[in-house]
Amino acid sequence: MESRDTDWDGVRLHVVTGKGGTGKTTVAAALALALASGGRKVLLVEVEGRQGIAQIFDLPPLPYEERKIAVAPSGGDVYALAVDPEEAMLEYMEMFYGMRRAGRALTKMGIVDFATTVAPGFRDVLVTGKTTEAVRRRAKNGKRVYDAVVLDAPPTGRITRFLNVTQEVAGLAKVGPIKNHSDLVSKVVKSPETAVHFVTLLEEMPVQETLDGLTELRSAGLPPGGIFINMVRDSLLPQSALDTAVKGRFDVGELALGLKAAGLADGHDATAIAEALSAEVAEHARRTELEQDERRSLTTANLPSYDLQLLADGVDLAGLYELAESMRTQGAA
Repeated sequence: MESRDTDWDGVRLHVVTGKGGTGKTTVAAALALALASGGRKVLLVEVEGRQGIAQIFDLPPLPYEERKIAVAPSGGDVYALAVDPEEAMLEYMEMFYGMRRAGRALTKMGIVDFATTVAPGFRDVLVTGKTTEAVRRRAKNGKRVYDAVVLDAPPTGRITRFLNVTQEVAGLAKVGPIKNHSDLVSKVVKSPETAVHFVTLLEEMPVQETLDGLTELRSAGLPPGGIFINMVRDSLLPQSALDTAVKGRFDVGELALGLKAAGLADGHDATAIAEALSAEVAEHARRTELEQDERRSLTTANLPSYDLQLLADGVDLAGLYELAESMRTQGAA
């Protein structure tokens, strides 16, 4: 197994959250590949029932079982699990009450839906419990079955409530199996073995949600991880040109002369093209300035951050490996 130093040595549960549309599942999948690189075994878990993992790896819908879905760079395996809350509840009933057969009958009667609707915190305990069990699980030789587990978690606005399971079931159970189960889950998610990573874009709403989510997370005593800044676009112009464009001092005439000198346009065409290009440059400069402002806002979180470039050809399997390598280069895995 390849040895390496990362920002998250000792972390075995990587929880990935982010505002919808920021590429949360993509980042979780790439992180799983990055962590598995060099001969490790990593489990990638999803809990929202969207089959996002299957889509991103171009696979049929995943069943409720752990199965190998990818080979990581330099060896290593990525397994995946799509948690089904209903199946998790039936497992729970069998584990603690020996009621699996009865549980299936109860399912038909809608008791499962009733329980998870009346006590949504219980549903979260079940799905996080399945994930934390994978973190704790050991083989017969005593070694951990998985070197790391990556959880593609609910969005930023719900992440603290989702993970703060002890608080969520406090009114549901004071003692007994449910309370013991939630305490066991809480012990893992609040430990140094867990890190909650946030995915954002350099846009106002995702950045603000990230900062608000981090504040809630810290208040609940949950461990913040890093910030993955997704879909980063490099500026194609030097800072001096951007500053000039933002101030509205971009010289269209000079640009037209340059176009004519280069043989790219002449006469009236050169002026029209120069005006269109100038407008594009001004828009690019304004967007770059706003992105720089948002990046400065993120530094107030005092957390490691990682830039993930916008993939020109979209997110396919090759793109996932590219993102995974970028994460490794930056010390995220």
